[in-house]
Amino acid sequence: MTETTIAGPGLQLSNGDHVCVFCRGGERDELLVPFLTDGVSAGDRCLAVVDASEPEELLDALGTGGGAAQLTVLASRDVYLTDRGFDMDGMLDFYGAELRGVAEGRSGYDRIRTAGEMTWALRDIPGVEDLLAYEARVNQVMAANPEAAAISLCLYDVERFDAELIVGVLRTHPKAVIAGTVIDNPFYIQPEEFLRQRDN
Repeated sequence: MTETTIAGPGLQLSNGDHVCVFCRGGERDELLVPFLTDGVSAGDRCLAVVDASEPEELLDALGTGGGAAQLTVLASRDVYLTDRGFDMDGMLDFYGAELRGVAEGRSGYDRIRTAGEMTWALRDIPGVEDLLAYEARVNQVMAANPEAAAISLCLYDVERFDAELIVGVLRTHPKAVIAGTVIDNPFYIQPEEFLRQRDN
């Protein structure tokens, strides 16, 4: 598997990794900017969704001038959220289409890096209760598209999410970045089992 550095020589990820990244406030860009900058340099398709700032602020930090088609930075209101709230199935369809574009060669890129800032789920809107089910199902979408070389980061601000939610996040991500270190997550539960437990 191809490995990629996301923020320094000690943070290595491989194709197929779905990773929860725990950060505090302004630490977001310390991981996100190197992850995307390295992706642009490597010729990867890069997609980031931000919530705590506008897309233009991240683009300025990246210094890409927009990045053309290779790099897309969107606001959470344009991806995760609709007029009716969080549409889990719609978001999974969107993500799956991005993976298939790489797997089938339609995107023009050999690999895709995605990153989502998850603070949108703190809003009091319909559908946010499906956050953990969504995270579990992302693993299923990745497994259903094994030909897609993909690395996906989900960024959680530990100063804003409560401990119960963080435990659920750990149960739905095979890997985690904690205190700047990538770990194989011992708390991870296979998505089918997680969803079965959740529905009972």
